[in-house]
Amino acid sequence: MFNSLSLFLGWRYIRSRHGNGFSAFISASSTIGIALGVMVLIVVLSAMNGFERELSQKLLSIVPHAELVSVNKPINNWPKSIKSLQNQEHIISAAPVIKMTGMLQHDLHLKAIELRGVNTLLETQVSSIEDYIVAGDWHGLSDNQAYVSNTIVLGSGVAKKLNVTVGDSIQLLLPAPKQANDVKQVFTAPVTKTVTVVAIFKFGGTIDEALAYISLEQASALMGYQEGQAQGIRLRVDDVFEAPAIARSVAYNFNHYVYINDWTRTQGHIFNDIQLVRLVMFIVLILVIAVASFNIVSTLIMAVNERKGDIAILKTMGASAPVIMFSFIIQGLFNGILGSLVGGALGVYLALNLTDLISSIENFFGTTFLSGDVYFINHLPSVLHLSDVYITMLTALIMSFLATIYPAWRATKVEPAQVLGQL
Repeated sequence: MFNSLSLFLGWRYIRSRHGNGFSAFISASSTIGIALGVMVLIVVLSAMNGFERELSQKLLSIVPHAELVSVNKPINNWPKSIKSLQNQEHIISAAPVIKMTGMLQHDLHLKAIELRGVNTLLETQVSSIEDYIVAGDWHGLSDNQAYVSNTIVLGSGVAKKLNVTVGDSIQLLLPAPKQANDVKQVFTAPVTKTVTVVAIFKFGGTIDEALAYISLEQASALMGYQEGQAQGIRLRVDDVFEAPAIARSVAYNFNHYVYINDWTRTQGHIFNDIQLVRLVMFIVLILVIAVASFNIVSTLIMAVNERKGDIAILKTMGASAPVIMFSFIIQGLFNGILGSLVGGALGVYLALNLTDLISSIENFFGTTFLSGDVYFINHLPSVLHLSDVYITMLTALIMSFLATIYPAWRATKVEPAQVLGQL
């Protein structure tokens, strides 16, 4: 496409252009604009990739990927059901659960909670809750422990609200189990039980403020369930982003009437927010790159006006229109290539060191951009995908190429007789 004469002329004009102050300034502005746009876009995409990774690896390590929750009657013989589910494709592990809502009381402090009755060993196969224990022992809920009949594990936010620590006793208040045809159910006194705090976990975000665990045996007794019965079964799947489809497929073959829940119903808004920010930032920064790229138009139009005499002489010596056109395209592409390479290199470097860089800035100014008490992470994550780098740089190059076409075409329309007659 570009013959040797076009390359020679384009490179010579690029070198001579640095001597022209205003033209060089416009050219440098377009190059810097492209570099900044490419750099920022790579960094932003890497940050969004980091949030997706944290969502899938951290938040969804404690939030169930999917749940099958009984509609009317509890699920009978849950060990058999779990064994059957674990043999199905895409299911890594499963665990029983009984979910309740209630209140905890300690002295004059009250806190509403979501209470989960779980099997201590199986729960660790579908959740990483044990990794976030900051005080006490998760296995304090186990049958092998002394306080199996009255133990509880609290989130750090709940413990702080109640002003309790490991070993303290608190009052658990739950709605009385529903009885058939009981028209006075709304006036029934709540079930109360004294429980001992055996562990406290700290995950981050709102989960610490509303979640507590008791053993499956305790929950069964409170709900009036028989041995081997459970309210639902939690599933861990091999692909969290396919969890809705996997849950539906599993539920259709399940021998019980169940509701189908998955993480997109409770935490899907976070993933949607990440995707929305990614799309908006991609569009905005692509427009920034486009504006910087089309500064090339001004640079080349000035170059064409300055080189009219050269163009006329080249035409009289037999240079074809494509040779002239490609020589100016090369000039414009130089800005795009240089800006893309510089921006790509800076973007890759910043993306790879973004977490440490933001941490250093936080330490220097003594502030925190992401609070672990509000969000589920307390740092700015970053994951660099080479595909993002390639797409960003290729987009900048394509825009730079498109910006060169019109000025280069204008150069081929210079009339030698008219120009040389004015010299």
